Amino acid sequence: MMANEILRRLRREQRWTQAQAAQRVCTQVQAATGRYPELDANWISRLERGAITWPSGDYRAALCAVFGVSSEAELGLHPKGEPTGTTSAQSAYSAPGTEASSLQADTELSARLARHAAATNVNELVLEQFDADLERLARDFVSRPLSLLVPEIRSLRTDVFRLLEGRQHPGQTRHLYVLAGWLSGLAAHVSLDLGHQPSASTHARTVVQCAEIAEHPRLRAWARSFQSLAAYWTGDYRRAADLARAGREDGRGPGSGTLTARLLSLEARALAAHGDGRSALRSLALAHDARSNAERDELPGVFAFPEAKQWAYTGTTLLAVDDDEQVQRAIAASNRAVELYQAGAEGDRSSGDLHAAHLDLATAYLASGEVEGAGIELAAVLGADQYTASITIRLRKLGTLIGRGPYRDSRPVIDLRERIREVTDRPALVSTPTEPR
Repeated sequence: MMANEILRRLRREQRWTQAQAAQRVCTQVQAATGRYPELDANWISRLERGAITWPSGDYRAALCAVFGVSSEAELGLHPKGEPTGTTSAQSAYSAPGTEASSLQADTELSARLARHAAATNVNELVLEQFDADLERLARDFVSRPLSLLVPEIRSLRTDVFRLLEGRQHPGQTRHLYVLAGWLSGLAAHVSLDLGHQPSASTHARTVVQCAEIAEHPRLRAWARSFQSLAAYWTGDYRRAADLARAGREDGRGPGSGTLTARLLSLEARALAAHGDGRSALRSLALAHDARSNAERDELPGVFAFPEAKQWAYTGTTLLAVDDDEQVQRAIAASNRAVELYQAGAEGDRSSGDLHAAHLDLATAYLASGEVEGAGIELAAVLGADQYTASITIRLRKLGTLIGRGPYRDSRPVIDLRERIREVTDRPALVSTPTEPR
């Protein structure tokens, strides 16, 4: 068993302990595959001792990325039974020879470098097709059943991760990491729809990692917006506001589209829920200002922030500020959201956001003492077969509100509470084509 002095030297040049090197490899594998391996200092030690000479493909690719080399040979790795050796160019330098042979060795080294630089496992057509598939999935996510989309999202992510295990030009690698980030964002939305918060958080962290590797500030800012959304639905309103604010720092610059409006709207809604009405109204006003200056979004569908969605967020925020004037403004905002969604193309219509606007209207009407109006808005929601986790949360909160209200003993209100209890006891979403809000 021959020690791998090359790998040991590279690690020491970085001034890393074996544990630190293992941690970096784990992080790289997670970014590329979505799973976090249990590698430790002992694993690096076995590599350096030569006990392991050819780890699995995921680990080899991660080691190359961590140490900044383009091939396993540069790490001293080789399949079992194949001893390491010097390259022909290295041999030429180490052996005595004439000036002509030295020049020939230099020439051969340059030729090898050119061939190595040109080698890639992708091309522009492949990347173009990935871009087209991503855009289609992002658009379809809003209106098509998840049962049809989830397998395709998983398949596309797998294809991208597999390519990242190979070799490509630096610009192509960056492109693949951006694709991996957006596709992990779709996976995060699926998990949040289903109410699986830990899975959603893992996917979101992968998005952040991909954004950092690709140096893509808008992807990172979008990841923060999603993390803010998830924190809001766990009731951690202060963290939701902080994450939205951090996202605005990440997403500054040209090409940010409606991302700033999204982040300010998330911040406003979280602040209102936290009880800071004044700051919420300030952020809300800034969000509407940001929309007037927004450029076109990089991606459509679930990654965009349509005007209808912004009005839905506005209604929720104003309702949480909780004074009579804001309740009336909330009714106007939620009605505007409903109008825009109903007038829009069917493929761009998010029934989840439409349900949310109807539920905000029902809540506002109850606050105004208009039980009949609340019943009409609830009827527009209660006819659905299934709901996302966020709509189920809203329905339960509304049921609690009704039970505490002055009309709780009236027959219409009792009937509404019973209907809400019935629909919220159903199993989690399986195929409803909506996104969490």
